[in-house]
Amino acid sequence: MRIGVVCPYSLTLPGGVQSQVLGLARSLRGMGHVVRVLAPCDGPPPDAGVTPLGNSVPTAANGSVAPLAPDPAAQLRLIRAVRDEAFDVLALHEPLGPGATMTACLLHPAPLVGTFHAAGMSASYRWFRPYVRYLAGRLDVRCAVSDDAEALASRYLGGTYERVFNGIELAPYAKATPTPTDGPTVLFLGRHEERKGLEVLLDALAELPAALRVWVAGDGPDSDRLRRKAAGDPRVEWLGRIGDAEKASRLRGADVYCAPSLRGESFGVVLLEAMAASTAIVASDLPGYAKVARAGQDALLVPPGDTAALAAALRAVLTDRSTAERLVASGEQRAIEFSMDHLAERYLELFERAIATAAER
Repeated sequence: MRIGVVCPYSLTLPGGVQSQVLGLARSLRGMGHVVRVLAPCDGPPPDAGVTPLGNSVPTAANGSVAPLAPDPAAQLRLIRAVRDEAFDVLALHEPLGPGATMTACLLHPAPLVGTFHAAGMSASYRWFRPYVRYLAGRLDVRCAVSDDAEALASRYLGGTYERVFNGIELAPYAKATPTPTDGPTVLFLGRHEERKGLEVLLDALAELPAALRVWVAGDGPDSDRLRRKAAGDPRVEWLGRIGDAEKASRLRGADVYCAPSLRGESFGVVLLEAMAASTAIVASDLPGYAKVARAGQDALLVPPGDTAALAAALRAVLTDRSTAERLVASGEQRAIEFSMDHLAERYLELFERAIATAAER
């Protein structure tokens, strides 16, 4: 099968959807299919199987900033690539994101499978409801990665949705060389913005031991303010943006991965990455996280924004070896259930359905 996987976000910038797109393409290729990824790239493509559509523009979306490419040149590159490749099916991730996926919906050059990732609220769905409903109606199969993602899409777009999950490539995390550390270590990964909850973690440090080490990866609009806030705390090490290899190494080296997000998480892929890296997890009790990490079994989940509860959970994992070992053992098995190869098999079923549906049209 000739498969095109289209992503509206720049593949050279970190992001959950981008990781899913690239990982899914690799798994599908491993099963013998011809796969091209069509997406913006701000620099050299991260994979040999990528057709770059041009540079991205930072765009406010879902309480964050998304690297999209809505310019006409990017759309012309997509149209040319789709024409030249003659795909049997197109897999559109965030199909109504401004740019390549929206253009593919409008043109319908091949059977379309659209996967909705976003959760929470969408101003664009609300403001442009008739238009986005029309575009969504051109999808042959609609998918959602979580209850929250389906709720957002169905509220504004209607229709029915197949449930998929966000997959994980296990080997890069299970086989990574741990980053050395000289004490109990907590890792935070994510954009430095209010909804990711980094400030809650920094506040919780007042209740945690002096021997603790905290690795903070990523950056964002709140970076400078949060750095100033933690300037007097030698336990905090600011890593800035890190690549996939360093992320896997840091996950393997940390004792705890902490995800203190306040809202807007439709599916906790990074929790699966921590599980695959054999790292215990403390996270906010958000629906998107709870679907992945079962409370008390795969992770300790605490109320979002509750500094005292977050500190207590971190202390429990760091000081009680049996608790940490139990979480790690359960998490390793849980990660296997969400492997990227299992996800690729699920998508192949949906691709066949989309092809049949398009033929009926």
